[in-house]
Amino acid sequence: MYEIFEQLLQKYGLSAYKVSKETGITQSTLSDWKRGRSTPKTENMKKIADYFGVTVDYLMTGKDNLKEKAPELTAKDERDIAKDMESIRTKLLNGADGPLSYDGEPIPKEDAELLLGQIELMMRRLKPINKEKYNPNKNKK
Repeated sequence: MYEIFEQLLQKYGLSAYKVSKETGITQSTLSDWKRGRSTPKTENMKKIADYFGVTVDYLMTGKDNLKEKAPELTAKDERDIAKDMESIRTKLLNGADGPLSYDGEPIPKEDAELLLGQIELMMRRLKPINKEKYNPNKNKK
């Protein structure tokens, strides 16, 4: 377990001291783990796993994928998405840019709603990615 902990420290450029201070796990406890004097308690394993954004299983075995934290959307992001979706919905359903069709056949209104739902999901997923890609320094936490 400690080897994986050290790998995570290196990956994120952190010290055991900083992790100790931010998780509340004492440095002596971390030293005992390193030397094999004790094994981590479940609650401490969970604290470290949550701190690094990994599962406890990954911390123990190194064989689980890192879990990704769900990107958070701000209230402004939500408003932007709602505004864009309303514009897209109006254009699609009113045929402002021509009738919505697939393979020459008009798409039923129910299918158009499904398409709009998929577009909204895509916008919610891409918003944080685009913020990071096109304006990385402004959006750091």
